[in-house]
Amino acid sequence: MLSPAFASADGDPEAGEKVFRKCKACHAVGEGAENKVGPMLNGIVGRQAATVEGFGYSPVLISLSEEGLVWTPEELDAFLTKPRDYAKGIKMTFAGLRKEDDRANIIAYLATFEDNGS
Repeated sequence: MLSPAFASADGDPEAGEKVFRKCKACHAVGEGAENKVGPMLNGIVGRQAATVEGFGYSPVLISLSEEGLVWTPEELDAFLTKPRDYAKGIKMTFAGLRKEDDRANIIAYLATFEDNGS
């Protein structure tokens, strides 16, 4: 996993927290985060895709995970641009984040959370 210091070099975690408001209906981060409509996102940066325990992933994400997909900042950026184009057949209905700064900031924000939410 990337350290928060590395992540903040490419984006602003505080600005990313504001962008994450768009994600809160389906995803959670932080201490006590649990799966919702989407998986909780603690520790996502640097983690293999589709590996959050107890979440039912779409077949396309399971397949990508089996092929070795790891959520690097670059992969997250590509995914967050247009999730349904990145992973055709995904259950996620979010259209994506068009602004590069928004994507960099949200990735920096997510990188501040370790697997345990701290």
